[in-house]
Amino acid sequence: MRKIVSLVFLLSVSLLRAQSFHDLINDGVEKYKDKEYSSAEKKFKKSLSLDSTKFSGSFDLGAAQYKQGNYKDAAASFEKALERAKTKEEVASANHNLGNALLKANDYEKSIEAYKNALRSNPNDADTKYNLSVALDKMKKDQNKNKNKQNKDDKNKDNKDKNKQDQNKDKNKDDKKQDKKDNKQDQKDQQNKDQQDKQNQPKPQPKMSKQQAEQFLNAIKDNEKDLQKKLRKRAAVRVKTEKDW
Repeated sequence: MRKIVSLVFLLSVSLLRAQSFHDLINDGVEKYKDKEYSSAEKKFKKSLSLDSTKFSGSFDLGAAQYKQGNYKDAAASFEKALERAKTKEEVASANHNLGNALLKANDYEKSIEAYKNALRSNPNDADTKYNLSVALDKMKKDQNKNKNKQNKDDKNKDNKDKNKQDQNKDKNKDDKKQDKKDNKQDQKDQQNKDQQDKQNQPKPQPKMSKQQAEQFLNAIKDNEKDLQKKLRKRAAVRVKTEKDW
């Protein structure tokens, strides 16, 4: 008897929990319809705390987050809904909305893949086809934009390198001019030094002819004879001294 009571009690609890989950989902949907997306998000999150295995909980939560502009959170919720999808319709819907969230987050490559997966489950979905074309166009424009930016950056880099080369050329020209100027100054200084050294050098004596040299020698000899005569005369002179006794 106790076992039966316990089983009935457990069944009652399960029914109450199931009813609460659906009530929260329904309340959330009503909030969503009234554009009270933040309140709807709270209801859907609460429903998932009761049962996280339901497709509707994650899918509806992603829709509420998407409406608030939380595209990354919405994409994560749609990915969870995709994991819990059991039918082709659910797979197609989850991939379609996942593509929308990724498109809004500017993740064009992943959004294109999501749309393609949606079309694999529902090939005739016109909205998914249209959104796929939009994503492809945006990705192409983004690639062209990045390419133009890269070309512009490369051009700026080339201009910068060219300006640097021109500056180096100008600097080399200036250096050459300065070197040339320094060389001229060095040459001028050397010339001044050579001229000054030349002025300071003793002037060479003029060369004498043979006849002049003989005359000069004879004159020296005559002078020496006169000098010797004078010396002899001085030697002959005696100084008289007085006796001291």
